[in-house]
Amino acid sequence: MNDRVELQASVPQALHGNRLDQAAAQLFPQYSRSRLQEWIKKGALSMDGTQCRPRDKVVSGASLQINAELESEVSWQAEDIALDMVYEDAAILVVNKPAGLVVHPAAGHADGTLVNALLAHAPELAQLPRAGIVHRLDMDTSGILVVARTLSAHHHLVGQLQERSIKREYVAVCIGALTGGGRVDEPMGRHPRQRKKMAVLSAGGKTAITHYRVAQRFGHHTRVTVNLETGRTHQIRVHMAHRRYPLVGDQMYGGRPRIPKGASDELIDTLRKFPRQALHARSLGLIHPDSGDAAQFECPLPEDILNLIAVLEKEDPPLASDTTLY
Repeated sequence: MNDRVELQASVPQALHGNRLDQAAAQLFPQYSRSRLQEWIKKGALSMDGTQCRPRDKVVSGASLQINAELESEVSWQAEDIALDMVYEDAAILVVNKPAGLVVHPAAGHADGTLVNALLAHAPELAQLPRAGIVHRLDMDTSGILVVARTLSAHHHLVGQLQERSIKREYVAVCIGALTGGGRVDEPMGRHPRQRKKMAVLSAGGKTAITHYRVAQRFGHHTRVTVNLETGRTHQIRVHMAHRRYPLVGDQMYGGRPRIPKGASDELIDTLRKFPRQALHARSLGLIHPDSGDAAQFECPLPEDILNLIAVLEKEDPPLASDTTLY
């Protein structure tokens, strides 16, 4: 039997005058725009108890109510793909995603994704919004990711993300020798001309805040530890490139590999052949949806980043003797 969704949210002043489907997408981000539009048309998503059209305007203080049956996403097929499961119980799954694996089915990636693998492992996820996925990692970013296993857990985790209480820590290797950590508070949005890219936008962007600190210095590179206050698409990659310290291997935001003057053949070969952005989601801290206890999950650095660091330690040493700071 399918689960029912019963939710309510009041329209804030900031959304006054927006289309109903646009406002609903802001207030119920755990559901796709197409699903919300379908519910509006069926009357399962109403405004002040009245059925409306997706294009109707909302007013400040109005009550948006969802009372709908959550149907399975029948287009998503379960696939027997190996998973590196860090933790699982009746409420959540915590997975170590490898680089190269797409999280969610989309245009060009209809199958072979993490969601397809999760549906084989836990078929009940088919009835949850986005198959239980509450946050994503880029295809070529490795590391830890939490998945809700029940509707109540999903709502709980989405709420934590909205409140910015989920703690996410990443390890990245940047081009350039950073002298210290910092905070990047620069709004982000879709690049105005290159639609596959994100960009820092002084006008019209959404709040994006990244904290970083130096973990290990090399001669021409730096390993940094990054904590996200917000979770915009490509946020770490865009913010570090904006600070002129793009990630090793990030062709989209960093361009071609930058080879230090006098680099050894091993360093040249390693930098040129590094297959992806050097970014790994190392740890995740949250409040468990069922127990209410604080939970912390970690996964080790993958082999390719460990090898990159080892080559940099040997072939790109800094001038200072004390290189390891964290």
